[in-house]
Amino acid sequence: MEIKNLKAITEGLLFASGDEGITIKQLRKIMDISEELAVHLIKELQYDYEHAERGMMIIRSHEVYHLTTKPEHSSYFKKLLEAPQSSRMSQAALETLAIIAYNQPITRSEIEDIRGVNSDRSVQTLVARSLIEEAGRKEGIGRPILFATSKEFLTYFGLSSIEELPPLPEDLDMDELEKEADLFFSEMDDEN
Repeated sequence: MEIKNLKAITEGLLFASGDEGITIKQLRKIMDISEELAVHLIKELQYDYEHAERGMMIIRSHEVYHLTTKPEHSSYFKKLLEAPQSSRMSQAALETLAIIAYNQPITRSEIEDIRGVNSDRSVQTLVARSLIEEAGRKEGIGRPILFATSKEFLTYFGLSSIEELPPLPEDLDMDELEKEADLFFSEMDDEN
C-alpha cells in the first residue's frame, strides 16, 4: 500500500479515536504495520499539520496521540460553544419520540404502522440526539432493531424514570393518544 494511503488511514484513525486518542501499538495492530512505519506516519502527519494552513494538529500525551484543534484558534471555538444552538425538534420527531416512550421497546416498522408514514429520519434524529437507543432485537423474521428511550431522554425531560410519564386515559383512540403524547413532549421541548 502506498505511504499516502497509509497516512490517510492514520489520519482517519486519529480522528475516529476522538478524545481517547490512539497509541503506536494500536496503529501497528490495526494497520498491520511495523512500529517504525507507524512512528514515521505520525511524524509525517505532524509535519503536514505544522507546515500548512490547517486548523488541526497532533499532540502526544502519555504515549497516546490525539488529533486536536490549534490553540491559536481557541477564541473561535469558545464563540461556537457560547452560541445558542437550536434544540427544537420537528413535529415528526416529537410524535416518534412519544410513540417510542409509550410503547417501548418498539421496532421502526411498528412506529411507522402507528404514525402511518415513514419514520426513518425521525428515528435517526432521535438516535443522533441520544434520546433513544437500540434496545436489542425482536425475535422473528429479520430480527428488527428494537428502540427504547435512553437515560438522556429522562434527563432531557426531567424524569427520574419512564414511569413518571403522565398516564394516558384508557379510552383514547390512537389519534387522541398521539395528540396527548405530542402535547406533553412539545410542552417539555419548549421548556428546554
